[in-house]
Amino acid sequence: MKILKIILVTGIVGLLITSCNNSSENEKKAVIKPGITKTDWGVFDGKKVYLFTLVNAKGDTVTITNYGGAVTSFKTPDKNGNRSSIIVGFDSLQPYLQHPPYFGALIGRYGNRIGDAKFTLDGTTYQLSANDGKNTLHGGLKGFDKVVWDASIASDTVPELTLKYLSKDGEEGYPGNLNVTVHYTLTNDDGLKIEYEAETDKATPLNLTNHSYFNLSGNVSNTILNETLMIDADHYTPVDSTLIPTGEIKAVKGTPFDFTSPKKIGRDFSAVPGGYDHNFVLNKKDSSLEKVAELSDSISGRTMEIYTTQPGLQFYTGNFLDGKFLNHGGEPLIQHSALALETQHFPDSPNKPNFPSTILKPGEKYHQVTIYKVKLSR
Repeated sequence: MKILKIILVTGIVGLLITSCNNSSENEKKAVIKPGITKTDWGVFDGKKVYLFTLVNAKGDTVTITNYGGAVTSFKTPDKNGNRSSIIVGFDSLQPYLQHPPYFGALIGRYGNRIGDAKFTLDGTTYQLSANDGKNTLHGGLKGFDKVVWDASIASDTVPELTLKYLSKDGEEGYPGNLNVTVHYTLTNDDGLKIEYEAETDKATPLNLTNHSYFNLSGNVSNTILNETLMIDADHYTPVDSTLIPTGEIKAVKGTPFDFTSPKKIGRDFSAVPGGYDHNFVLNKKDSSLEKVAELSDSISGRTMEIYTTQPGLQFYTGNFLDGKFLNHGGEPLIQHSALALETQHFPDSPNKPNFPSTILKPGEKYHQVTIYKVKLSR
């Protein structure tokens, strides 16, 4: 009888443990509800600013504000299961109003630089705002990163945010009324999908991108020079002293710009005066969505794959970060503490006939897609 009692008690305990474990697992699953929430974040130019939190089925999150369309964080687990943001940013609106160097922002009308802040289109020369020496950078004095976008949510159970903005004819010197729509989606496999759409009533240059700064370790005290990068590009566009492309398309082979095989960013860094801030000519042959780059970090075990429909990728190693701004946890964002990988058309294309055209004409529909997909290295 004693033996039977022990067996019964053991069986009951086992059932209780199993039941508790199942209950605990069910509770964890119940907590994760994919979707999107909205929080008041302040006011700018008389318009309400919000912070949107996108959550996927894994419980990973992306936060985005409709001020400048900025991605403020992208939290995923590292190899130890600890979640931290791989994108630098701020926890309140105020630092963004102090004009940081485009942290997480939507860039337009023209991402990157246009030489001498002017271009000629259909016989008319257009003068733009010179905000980078004699050149124009990332849309001018008040680009798309410094306006409040109209935001909408299709469903609070789907982690997708839609932002819209009307850039009026003559804004920052650009011709045409331009209607822009950007969709942000957080997929269940930790892909941040950014889909750009636009239409215009006059021919205009257009080059939209996102300017997120990444540090895959989740800790900006770790330099990005120790991260490993692959870019599927056999050529790049050399630049002059003001970072305007010379017009040449040069082979990367035998140069510090060869990332066709994965290598540590710091390996050839000393051979690039000022650091990397260059456009890479992607090997893709058409506008289909393809994997074009991969970044990995040994500390966190994270790898990020980049997919895009665009022909170019700007690789920037945070050369001008100077510690003036503090990341989420109060850490200073110093030189090489984060990097940007901006999918794009080539810089100064309106003045370089041999580069792929960036002119959007009336009746045409602009459409580009980029995905930043994070996973743990095997």
